[in-house]
Amino acid sequence: MAAGMSVEQPLWRALTAYRVLTMGYALALYAHAYGEYVHPLGAGAYLAVLAVWTLATVRRVSSAERCTPPFLAVELAVALAGILLTPVVDTQARIDAGGPTLPSIWTAGAVLGFAIKKGWRWAAAASLLVGAANVAAAGGFAQDTVHNVLLVCIASIAIGYVVEVARASERTLARALRIEAATRERERLARDIHDSVLQVLAMVQRRGAAIGGEAAELGRLAGEQEAALRTLVSSGVAPEAAAPRAGASVPGSSASPAAVPPQGGGAERGEDGGECDVRALLSAYAGSRVSFAEPGAPVSLPAAAARELAAAVGAALDNVRTHARGPSGEEAQAWILLEDEPDAVVVTVRDDGPGIPPGRLEDAEAEGRMGVALSIRGRLRDLGGSAELLSVPGQGTEVELRVPKR
Repeated sequence: MAAGMSVEQPLWRALTAYRVLTMGYALALYAHAYGEYVHPLGAGAYLAVLAVWTLATVRRVSSAERCTPPFLAVELAVALAGILLTPVVDTQARIDAGGPTLPSIWTAGAVLGFAIKKGWRWAAAASLLVGAANVAAAGGFAQDTVHNVLLVCIASIAIGYVVEVARASERTLARALRIEAATRERERLARDIHDSVLQVLAMVQRRGAAIGGEAAELGRLAGEQEAALRTLVSSGVAPEAAAPRAGASVPGSSASPAAVPPQGGGAERGEDGGECDVRALLSAYAGSRVSFAEPGAPVSLPAAAARELAAAVGAALDNVRTHARGPSGEEAQAWILLEDEPDAVVVTVRDDGPGIPPGRLEDAEAEGRMGVALSIRGRLRDLGGSAELLSVPGQGTEVELRVPKR
């Protein structure tokens, strides 16, 4: 687990600042009480070592990778040495009066290091060692000594426990993110399968049934494979992730069932990292039964988003071609309207077919027919946009696709 992913790295930085500040505090206490020490030079020598150690190890403490358990053990040893040296260089009267040890509150930094690095159990063990050293230096269980020891112990255990909980939460979050990434990739693959393989199998089934003979048997086998593949796709994709398919054949055009709309040259199409004029992609869908209305100026989107939007439009038109028929049986007329709004690109696909009966989309999803769910709504959701479908029986269907520009 990278330290930068969690609360750990700020804690290490805080510990670094704590060590430097408390080192300065210990030096200030020594300077203030210099004349009261029995051996001021001995105390000064220890504090000099403490200052050099603290400043020389600033980088070690600022990173979880560099602050290893052996280093923390040496850090704790420095603190314990200062505590046990206090009765040697200070007067018993000052010690009995609750005077600070040589390292003073710098000692807590060593214990907190164990709490952050190894958790509350190691922090508790380090606290016990510090407590034992303080009791030994004070010559007994003085009230101030017990108070200070309990304060350090409780604080370090609490911080160690919080760090352990944070680490567990991060592992859960990382696992959830991996699952989400895998789910999105599975949805993308399912979308591609729906836009190509399933449509081809469905076409083979229809053509085989129409031709008859040996072709009818081939169509029957294709239908069985289509049903099995639809079951596999629908069982591996969450319903809310589904969306209508894209890149399907277009009414009035000669595109094959799995075709992706033709794209213009480099300037119109754009590279994956560049901009693309949506008009150039959608104009490929215009035909004898598809009318396309567009603004006079270019309508730009990132190239990948523009292609996904065009694929979703293709899926909507394929639904018109497959399901919408006029009273005499001819294909319904479809209209595409492209609008360039200040913060979004909106494409409306409307037809004059019989509309979608209530509950038909839900039944289709249950049967594994994920056209609207995968190829339209799923694509728009992945783009951060929305797909709204309005259908009134006898009055046609309208699909509004909205993609934010940013």
